[in-house]
Amino acid sequence: MTHIAVERNRRKQMNEYLAVLRSLMPASYVQRGDQASIIGGAINYVKEMEQLLQSLEAHRHARRARTDAAAALPFAGFFTFPQYSMSAVPTTTTTTVAAAATENGNAVAGDDADADASGSKPSSVADIEVTMVESHANLKVLSRRRPRQLLRMVGGLQHHRLAVLHLNVASAGHMALYSLSLKVEDDCQLTSVDDIAAAVHGIVETIEQEQQQQQKQSCS
Repeated sequence: MTHIAVERNRRKQMNEYLAVLRSLMPASYVQRGDQASIIGGAINYVKEMEQLLQSLEAHRHARRARTDAAAALPFAGFFTFPQYSMSAVPTTTTTTVAAAATENGNAVAGDDADADASGSKPSSVADIEVTMVESHANLKVLSRRRPRQLLRMVGGLQHHRLAVLHLNVASAGHMALYSLSLKVEDDCQLTSVDDIAAAVHGIVETIEQEQQQQQKQSCS
């Protein structure tokens, strides 16, 4: 009888906790009243609130920005270990040293040469950071604002079998920060954070190249 009473109390307490948790969320996040649905809805709700907080923080700091160069600074704290970083683009000195090493027969391996001390690969188009937990991925992209860029990014992600669950966009000056929560589909060929980051970098790079080409054509 003691074990039955303990189990009954445990279930009662769990139901009370779930009821409180459900009351803290909008009804749209909980499709059913079972434990898995409530906990899953809570996880998605917290993720979206985190992204909303990032967006609000960015807008708050952006109001203080005076120039386009300063406008990019509010987003700096949103990247911890990005797979691609605009700040990792090699300087003239670095390029010269690398060229000299190659001439002396001491060529550096491609992966090592492309990554800075933090592990980020240099990029001239975007800061990109991907984190994964099982079949869910969180993506952050900081890039120059371009027409229809978000639409094309979402289309590219869907092409790679990455479903967009939630997204937020914050802009400051000529820069835009995209925060996306993704579901990695079963038939997705991208199996790691590096794979996803590389695919996203390719999408943004293509958009940037096409934009530059259009600008050249309009000037000619």
